Parts: sequence; C-alpha cells; structure tokens
Amino acid sequence: MSVSDGSAEEVRFARKRRPTLVDAACEHIRSSIHSGAHAPGERLPTEAEFGDVLGVSRTVVREAVARLAAEGLVEPRHGKGVFVSETAKYQAFQITRDELDNLSDVIQLLELRLSVETEMASLAAERRGEVDLMNMRRQLKLLASAKGDIDESVRADVEFHRAIAKASNNIYFTKLIDFLGVRLVPPRSLYLRQKEIQASQSYIATISAEHEAILDAVAARDPHGARIAARAHMSESLRRHRELESAATVVDRHRRRSD
Repeated sequence: MSVSDGSAEEVRFARKRRPTLVDAACEHIRSSIHSGAHAPGERLPTEAEFGDVLGVSRTVVREAVARLAAEGLVEPRHGKGVFVSETAKYQAFQITRDELDNLSDVIQLLELRLSVETEMASLAAERRGEVDLMNMRRQLKLLASAKGDIDESVRADVEFHRAIAKASNNIYFTKLIDFLGVRLVPPRSLYLRQKEIQASQSYIATISAEHEAILDAVAARDPHGARIAARAHMSESLRRHRELESAATVVDRHRRRSD
C-alpha cells in the first residue's frame, strides 16, 4: 500500500482519540473501585459529590456511570443510588470496543495474542481429536471460498482460531479467544478494506497458507511445529498492522502539512 492509498477512515483509525470528560470521570470511578476505595456492594458517592471532586457537571458523571453500568462494574438502583457490583473485583481485566479506537491499541492486543495463540496451538497438537481437525479444515475452505467477501473472510478467520482453542481442551482458551476474537473483527475488516480486490484475495491466500501450516502441525500431533507455525502467523499479523499504522501516520502528516 503506497502513501497515496491511505483513506480518511484509515487515518481516523490510526489517530489517538482524545480523552473526553466522560472518559476521565470513568477512569476516576473505575480506579477508585479497583483500588479498593469503594468495595463490592458499597454505595458510591452521589452525582453531585463526584461532580464536585472532578470539577464536572452531573450530566458528565451520569454518562460515566451509565458506561460503567454497561460494563457491569456498577449497578444503579432506583431511589437508592449507584452501587459497586458484587462481581467488580473480578473485572479488573477488560478490553472494550471503545478502547480499540486506533491501530496502536490493536497492535498491543495482537502482541498479547501472539503469546496466547502460540501455546494454545501447541496444546491443540497434543490433545486434538478428529472432529477438531474437521472444524479447522471447514473454516479453511470457507476462507478460501470467501474470495472478496470481507465479512465472510473475517468470520472464517475468527472461527479457525476458535477451533484451535477448542482443540486445546482448555475451556479458558476458548473463552479468551471468544473474548479477543470479537474485538479484533473491526481492525481486521479495516485492513482488508484498504486493499483492492486483487490485493485482498492475495492477502486471504497468505492468511490461508499460514493457517494451513498450523493445521498441518496440529494434525501431525507436532506441538513444537504448531508453536512455530502459530507464532509465525501472529508475527506476520503484527507486521502487517504495524505497516498499516506506519503508512497511515505518513498520510496523516502529509495531509496536515497540506491544510
């Protein structure tokens, strides 16, 4: 992709979104809960009290509380106030769609996935069954037949990794891939949409070959080979997204100079 190929969507995605007052209020309340200042089941200060401390309006606090309620961190109770969720202590690790608003965030998440998927593939090679192999092969066929259909390509990609997770016979790998996979769909789609049809098909062919290497090692019950193939695949994904971020940054600078 040349510098001139960068789209407005690509540049917008690569830029870091500036925190808003609501973001700041959310972070303050979230930190106070995670630090233990407000324990699970405890009633939080009122909107007016939070507003005074933070120097913001009650509307800002209300929006922040609504966002935290959607995360399951707090529970508004009609006529009683807002309380810390009883399960708050188990929610310290969260990745929301709002957090993945630029490529830098996505790249950090891919770095996390690299280590996870490397060991997951190794376990899959040790523990997989015939049904697991059937599921992986099916997703590879769907990926190959998707051709220029971005949504179908992304779906098959996600399901292939989910099949590896299931083959590991570790329910927590499956849960983690379900959690991370959903959050990687937007950037994967973005990457493909920056390409011409021919380039997109070439990209899909590359992904398919990387997946084939993982499948071959899992089918051969070769944990070491599966680990190497999975690491190579995720490393390439990191490289592709870093290139996209770099190109978008150059485009952004060029356009700013032109303004």
